[in-house]
Amino acid sequence: MLSWMVWTTPVAVFFGCMVVMLVGMTILEIRSPSVLRKGFLPIATTRGDRLFIGLMCAAWINLAWVG
Repeated sequence: MLSWMVWTTPVAVFFGCMVVMLVGMTILEIRSPSVLRKGFLPIATTRGDRLFIGLMCAAWINLAWVG
């Protein structure tokens, strides 16, 4: 099923960390719901929103570096 992808150790660690982070954020959100906060971005964001924005920024920086 997953034979189309080359599962090297760094790739497996990366996806494992993503799964652990998502599970951890889900448990944290269930135990203590986040509140909207307004930081340096002109929008109110929750804990999950900030995680998503951070992951997207890291992906774009990585693509720019590779490019």
